Amino acid sequence: MSKQDLFHDSAISHVTGESVYINDMDGGKNMLFGHVVYSPHAHARILSCDISAAKSLAGVHAVITAADIPGENQMGPVVHDEICLADDLVTFAGQAIVLIAAESMDIAREAAGLVKIDYEELHPVLTLEEAMKNGSSMGTPRVIKRGDVKKGLAGSPHTFKGELRTGAQEHWYLETQSCLCVPGEEREMNVYSSTQHPSETQAIVAEVLGISRNEVTVETRRMGGAFGGKETQANHVAAWSALLAYHTRKPVKIHLFRDDDQIMTGKRHPFHAFYEIGFDEQGRIIAYDVELNSNAGAATDLSMAILERAVFHADNAYYIPHISVVGKAWKTHLPSNTAFRGFGGPQGMAVIENAIDRIARILKKDPAEIRFLNFYGMKDRNTTHYEQLIENNRLFTLYDRLLNSSDYHNRRLAIKAFNDENEYVKRGIALTPVKFGISFTTSFLNQAGALVNIYQDGTVLVNHGGTEMGQGLHVKMLQVASSELGIDPDFIKVNATNTSKVPNTSATAASSGSDLNGMAIKNAVEKLRKRLTPLAVEILKEKDPQFEFSEERLVFQHNHVFDPAFPDAKIAFKELIPKAYLAQVSLSATGFYKTPDIHFDKTIGRGKPFHYFAFGMAVSEVEVDMLTGHYKCLRTDILHDAGKSLNKNIDLGQVEGGFIQGVGWCTTEVVKWDEKGKLLNYSPDTYKIPSVQDMPADFRAELLEDAPNPNTIKQSKAVGEPPFMLAFSVWLAIKDALSAIANHAFEPDFELPASNEVILKSARKLYEKKKD
Repeated sequence: MSKQDLFHDSAISHVTGESVYINDMDGGKNMLFGHVVYSPHAHARILSCDISAAKSLAGVHAVITAADIPGENQMGPVVHDEICLADDLVTFAGQAIVLIAAESMDIAREAAGLVKIDYEELHPVLTLEEAMKNGSSMGTPRVIKRGDVKKGLAGSPHTFKGELRTGAQEHWYLETQSCLCVPGEEREMNVYSSTQHPSETQAIVAEVLGISRNEVTVETRRMGGAFGGKETQANHVAAWSALLAYHTRKPVKIHLFRDDDQIMTGKRHPFHAFYEIGFDEQGRIIAYDVELNSNAGAATDLSMAILERAVFHADNAYYIPHISVVGKAWKTHLPSNTAFRGFGGPQGMAVIENAIDRIARILKKDPAEIRFLNFYGMKDRNTTHYEQLIENNRLFTLYDRLLNSSDYHNRRLAIKAFNDENEYVKRGIALTPVKFGISFTTSFLNQAGALVNIYQDGTVLVNHGGTEMGQGLHVKMLQVASSELGIDPDFIKVNATNTSKVPNTSATAASSGSDLNGMAIKNAVEKLRKRLTPLAVEILKEKDPQFEFSEERLVFQHNHVFDPAFPDAKIAFKELIPKAYLAQVSLSATGFYKTPDIHFDKTIGRGKPFHYFAFGMAVSEVEVDMLTGHYKCLRTDILHDAGKSLNKNIDLGQVEGGFIQGVGWCTTEVVKWDEKGKLLNYSPDTYKIPSVQDMPADFRAELLEDAPNPNTIKQSKAVGEPPFMLAFSVWLAIKDALSAIANHAFEPDFELPASNEVILKSARKLYEKKKD
């Protein structure tokens, strides 16, 4: 097996059940179990809270409220508007009020039943429409403009207005929010957390406990999935566990029950967009005016950064000369919505993709043709609405290859013939692209650190600031270290992420984990090679004094160090290292990397917020039963740009998995609250994530070959988030099938997700229009 074909580093232990997650960790015989008592109301005033009966229950070691917090009653990651424990007012159903630590979960749950809280229910604001009507805005609107959109619209041969609603989405990570806190000496707290952002978890725990960050150590071995849901909201469970451990001076573990996790945590932000678009007879877009409204929930969390990315990606893959994008966030009485794969990008892109589909219907053209016509150009029409140059544009290459490999045009004809023959079962097909910016849009976050230790036996331990959540980051980092040191992966181990080893890290998010941490590891290894090189040359000269060895030419390859001019004269890496130790050469090095040349001025909406763009394209064909609203995905073809892939197995897994998760958001994952703000479908029997039957019957995913990405680790590209948006091909293929009911004469009523209910209602209207 080649280094590029390495399997996930935990693949075997996952299958055998030997991988250790937080809930597998044994905190010792004194470990207590934490439980959270939360509000059943979305908006209410707390009139009284009686915990006396719960405290007196045998086996209960602590029952605490906001009054017992030694530090700040606060866990807002960016804006301090998110309290740790509610003490006066609750602002969403699922908000924590009381924490309990007991000798078993059964005792903790029994104690929770003894907590008596009286509420005065208040009116909850739950929908974007009501929040907008009430003026419940959050933060400052985000605005990016280019050209003169009013003149552009006025001068367009065709215009129309529209709106689009996109829904929430539950993260549904397999491992629910979990944390084990173990008190150390004096005020020290050791936090074993299922978090994407150990440094932020460290900061929040320190603030809540009223101690300094150097007294808190956070460690993350792995997460059982995260998808953005553990970027900030893992902090909550960590803070609660730490508070209970602080008060009891015993280890405390909190592992949320699935139903509680879904009730208490935020989702993908629902959006409601309003737009007007102008275009010519060929379908080329002249002007686009769009307002993106986001349901932020009860607190800020990452809502403003998510809104910014939605605004950045409102263009998707298309050059629009006159464009105005305005993003607004609105406060409601729902759990604070948070990061989710794509981070606002999907919500921004969905609007323009739906609008292009409508342009094609008006002009009676193939939507793929309209997309191609509006792609960013290679030499002109190649700057975004925030004036970043589109470099190394892969759109045309992807389009040509995918159109051919998917046999798109012949299948389009076959679908028309099928639809002409069938009244209540229709087929549809759609091609959709993605252009996704890679970097944190908050520029200072684009930094990473690493610590690489070489031991006297020649083995290597790599520490870096990224976290493993199933995406294969650790195996990629192992490959980087292996390549840079020139030794086999078997001699290298990637350690758990730990704030005492690599401090001040950024979240593993924004698809940047490999880019940032890979470069930091490379930097650390370069330092080690530089230290080892003079000694290696000295040893080689002693062995073969007749050769003129050069430090500049020396290479580390195939477990040896040698000068390519004299390849037979070499020293084994495992032989060099103990000699280096005896020669008092430091065998430990830190590495650091910051992404170069990225900046953005929010005041004028201009800059270069992204290091590069990732591109992808998909063609999907569906069959829809118009009497039931049920659809089947018959075939999906994906061609995705991952640069020079670090690991093809891992990257293809990310492409396929991201796409299927996107299909869930686009079709089946409906999140429902009642009129009082209670989540109605909070378990796997009522919340429909994609299953095996939702996979395309014929699934063909490939990585674009011969597409190296300059100025990145090993010329690779990020691959975590961009494939998610390729699911628009399924969403719009369903719309294409609906449109076929009336021979594409009418625009279907459509929204996201395109659930059975949405399909049925839209189909009924189209059949009625067809009769008329």
